[in-house]
Order: sequence, then C-alpha cells, then structure tokens
Amino acid sequence: MKIEIWSDFVCPFCYMGKRRLEKALEKFSHKDAVTIEYKSYELDPNAEKNPGKTIHELMAKKFGSTVEKAKSMNDNMAKQAAELGLVYNFDTMQHTNTLDAHRVAKYAEEKDKGNEMTERLLKAYFTDSKHIGDPQTLIELAGDVELDPDAIHTLLQSDNYLAKVRADEEEAKQIGVQGVPFFVFNEKYAVSGAQPTEVFTEVLAKVWEEESEKPALQSLTPKKSKTTYCTDDGCCEIED
Repeated sequence: MKIEIWSDFVCPFCYMGKRRLEKALEKFSHKDAVTIEYKSYELDPNAEKNPGKTIHELMAKKFGSTVEKAKSMNDNMAKQAAELGLVYNFDTMQHTNTLDAHRVAKYAEEKDKGNEMTERLLKAYFTDSKHIGDPQTLIELAGDVELDPDAIHTLLQSDNYLAKVRADEEEAKQIGVQGVPFFVFNEKYAVSGAQPTEVFTEVLAKVWEEESEKPALQSLTPKKSKTTYCTDDGCCEIED
C-alpha cells in the first residue's frame, strides 16, 4: 500500500495528522507493506523568510482578530498536540517561507531519508523553535538525519529540486487538494485533514481489504454462440 501525504512544515495539523496516521499504522498488521511519500505543499508561497513578527501577531493579522485571541487559539492547538505527545512552542516559533525546506526534503527523499527529514523539519519548527527558512539551519537539520552538509549547501545556492516541489503542488491542484494534510491511499482513496487515529485505522483496513480482493470475472461471451477452446484433454467446439 502506498500513502502519499501533501503537507507543509508550518502546518500544525500536518504534524498532528502525521502522528495520528503513525499511531494507526502501529496497530496495522500489514504495516511492513506500507510505503509513505511526502508531497510538497506551501500554505503561503508568499510568506517572508523573516517576517519580524510572532506567530500570534501573524495569525491575528491574517484572520483579522486580536493577538490575545490568536494566542488563545494557538494554546488550544498546543493542547491537542500534547495529547499526541507533541510539543508546540508557539511563543518562540519562527514563522518563515518553506520553499527551501521543501527542496531539502525532496533531496532527502532521493537519499531514502524523506520521512526522517520531514519529521526533523516539523519538530525543528514546532518544538525546537528553529528558523527552517535559514540556509545554515537547514544544513544543520539535514546533518541530523545524516545527509551531506556540502550537498545541502550546494542545493540551497541553486534552483535544484524546485521543479519537483512545483510538480507536487501542480498535482495537488489537479486532484483537488484544498488544504493540508491531505492523504491519498494507492492513488485511489483520499482522506482530507488530520482525522482521528480511529479513522485512519478504518481507512487502512478498508483499503487493504478492497485492494486485496480479486475481482470476479464477468463473461462477455455472447449467448448461443459456438465456443472453441482447448484444455489439457484436447480442443473442442461447443454450442451454447
């Protein structure tokens, strides 16, 4: 089973959705047959690398609310994350543009480190208050998952992997992704949002069962026709 996940590194529900899916997979008897691929999605492609404002201030401006109300919303979100064992430090979070982080993740994917890099970037942003739009920070984070720092430095000095990021984003448009996280199972079944673990458990079982079923053959042989075929006993002609 293949699971594709469109997400962004500054999306709080993406981290929660990731963890809920992982918890469902822990109990899934066929988890060893599951592969996960993370797809790029920028919630705000125009975000500044260094906005110079707290996440509370940025959210207040975006939603036309007060900073106090934005902080209250973030506090509630942090409580939800804590139920999954995640730590969200909104007060010290450094919001930024995520394009370069997505490019690094694409490089990591080619080195079979895509999942590890995605987890490290999410933790770096939400828990460690790292500036994941800063080149030096990205180099250090890549080193944490045993990627070549020099290769990351070279990547960030170029447009490498930009096309791969754009391809993911274009695919998201084509399949109708309106927001993230967005999960696609075996290129046939979609789940939108950070659904409860129980939902992912049901989806995994349903997809596995339906994809494992052998479809019954439907005969298209015309009625009242002559059928000619061969078996181990020889060839014959039968009129229906």
